[in-house]
Amino acid sequence: MKIIINNTSMTPIYEQIIDQIKKMIVKGELKENDSLPSVRSLSNELKISALTVKKAYDFLENEGYIQTVHGKGSYIKSINHDILSENIKLEFQQTLEQAISKAKSEGLSIEEIKELFMLVLED
Repeated sequence: MKIIINNTSMTPIYEQIIDQIKKMIVKGELKENDSLPSVRSLSNELKISALTVKKAYDFLENEGYIQTVHGKGSYIKSINHDILSENIKLEFQQTLEQAISKAKSEGLSIEEIKELFMLVLED
């Protein structure tokens, strides 16, 4: 499993781990019952605190992506891809709402926001 940490990113490291594991699940790179590296192993590999990896794994478990069996490790759970797709759409919608709210508070009009959105889509 290849996880890349960007230490200059404003995104916390545990969120970077969560995002990358979710993407691997969505793309089918990680499948049901695949095992994840142990907390200690991944923390050593990434040269980060084991608590950071544990926080990411705990979040993924709470969200239903993985299951941890004490003494055996963490495994990818069976994922309902319809629910996963809805969760991704919901997260994206929330991100868009935040961006639009910020743009409005900075004085951009709806038309300017639409134009910027279309420009970004074309890239």
